[in-house]
Amino acid sequence: MSDATGERNASADAAIVVDRNLAALVSTKLERQHLERQAIVYVRQSSPQQVQENRESTARQYALVDRALALGWRREQIEVIDEDQGVSGRSVAGRLGFQRLLAEVGLDHVGLILGLEMSRLARSCKDWHQLLELCAVFQTLLGDQDGLYDPTDFNDRLLLGLKGTMSEAELHILKGRMYQGRMNKARRGELWVHAPIGYVKSPDGSFVFDPDEQAQSVVRLVFAEFLRLGTMYRLLHHLAQHDIRLPIRPLSGPNKGQLAWHRPNRATLLNMLHHPVYAGAYRYGHRPTDPRKRIAGRPSTGRMIHRAEACEVLLRDRLPAYISWEEYEEIQQRLEQNQSRAERQGAPRSGPSLLGGLVYCGRCGLRLMVTYSGRANRLRYQCARASQNHGQPLCQGIAGRNLDQFVAERILEILQPASLELSLAASEEAEQARARLDQQWRQRLERATQQADRAARQFQAVEPENRLVARTLEKNWEAALHELEQLRHKHAEFQRSQAFALDAAEGERIRHLAEDIPTLWASPTTTPQDRQEIVRMLIERLELNVVGNSEQAEVTITWVGGCTSRHRFRRSVQSYTQSSDIDPLVARIVALRNAGRSLKEVAAELNQSGLASLRGRAFTMHTISRLLVARGLYLPRARWLPANLKSTNGGFQL
Repeated sequence: MSDATGERNASADAAIVVDRNLAALVSTKLERQHLERQAIVYVRQSSPQQVQENRESTARQYALVDRALALGWRREQIEVIDEDQGVSGRSVAGRLGFQRLLAEVGLDHVGLILGLEMSRLARSCKDWHQLLELCAVFQTLLGDQDGLYDPTDFNDRLLLGLKGTMSEAELHILKGRMYQGRMNKARRGELWVHAPIGYVKSPDGSFVFDPDEQAQSVVRLVFAEFLRLGTMYRLLHHLAQHDIRLPIRPLSGPNKGQLAWHRPNRATLLNMLHHPVYAGAYRYGHRPTDPRKRIAGRPSTGRMIHRAEACEVLLRDRLPAYISWEEYEEIQQRLEQNQSRAERQGAPRSGPSLLGGLVYCGRCGLRLMVTYSGRANRLRYQCARASQNHGQPLCQGIAGRNLDQFVAERILEILQPASLELSLAASEEAEQARARLDQQWRQRLERATQQADRAARQFQAVEPENRLVARTLEKNWEAALHELEQLRHKHAEFQRSQAFALDAAEGERIRHLAEDIPTLWASPTTTPQDRQEIVRMLIERLELNVVGNSEQAEVTITWVGGCTSRHRFRRSVQSYTQSSDIDPLVARIVALRNAGRSLKEVAAELNQSGLASLRGRAFTMHTISRLLVARGLYLPRARWLPANLKSTNGGFQL
């Protein structure tokens, strides 16, 4: 007998000894109570790709049924749980098979659980030790390709815990390895997911401009109009009003990669405005997941959105850009300021308020709130945040009409020297806006014409006797011609309503209005949002401080650029007791009455001298009579008695 044959016989004898020892070990752990209950074979692969490709692993797991038969279980006692095929074992969520396994163990129906390896059962220590605790309570054995384990035995429990820890660590190592690979590729700017609107993937995997010229012009139109209009609401309504569609290339489905035109919506426009790729920058890691905000059973929740500068990777000047980086930063600043929060200015509103979001309290430093009351929607600025949040008294408040008028006068004083520049800027902006819209119409007409020509060629290429196909192609041709005709009519209506170029009369009208800034400011065509936009271009902050409880108010205006100016103006008050010049006014009224003037004559003389009542209106007989009654000086149907007054330092008091 050769040496090789002897070695083979020795190995076979050693294997027999090992099998006998294992059988002896198994026999000490297997008891009658185990064989009287079920044996469960748990089968799982981590992903659908593994289920499809790793056939041998799946076959080995199903072969554990033979292992249970060899251990003494009958065929009808063995159950296979394979509902979790293609599901990761990192969590019990979504694993219906593992949840059924826990339920069966808890009902004391299971004597043995077989798995190819412990990582098939769970890759989370939390789930793994929950299974161990149940198996220990109900005396259920666990088995893999290495042997059987009794969770009630300390040594087996220690070994099972170690295997569970290694399974979780293995998952962590695999995830860390893949994450570092992705990050290494992202730091080079080569990890691309899918192309945003206006871009397509080139053969080398990078992003390039969409080859369709209309798609490019629509993207440029979106950014140009937002910079002109300033708010998402106005941009969306502008696009909808002119029937501007966004170029979308689907990521899946039968039309994957084919250009389609969809109606704009707020979410899509916000994604475009926030995406730094349009400024030529590459980013990665802008949507991390916060586990504290994740909802149980929904692993895709808890995502946050980071600004471009907070992303894990941000590489500028790596892609073709639609806008400059300075324009992108301006857009982000405007979007942030448009948010309706206490610390933000907020977007310009349609209400009559001119200074909403700009007025701060000179006492506590908080932003004043804009309120409207009554049927006339009387405007008022109030420092009421401490009252709302902490129940404290109102800090101060002021009627908004006088303050807006005062600030508007300061604005008009500044704008007067810039009338020529405003004229040229307004004319140029109007022409650019109309040119962008006209370009969109021409490109839509060009596309519709091309589609009609294609339908005509298809119809002409079919055999005349093949009417089954010819009728369908004829309908398609007629539909394309009908759509082309509708677009031509709409384009003609657009040209009639908005001429492409400003004529001489229209340009002269704009220049004339620009030279008369107050008329342009008060024009009915100038909306409240337009006035607010002008104010925000010039004023950065306005601090208000009412002097005591009087009609005097101090205003500090911080202009854009850092310059400040301080002013004092007269506000409207509710009572004459708040007026600082009430005594001289009453003294003059008394003098006129002593001279024999009637109430009507007194009111006319006060108005002629330029005086006004509390709310800035002209004096009337009723205004003077109410004032005299409040001071206790009005005696109807009796002689005027100046003795009712006592002289005090040249003034008059009751």
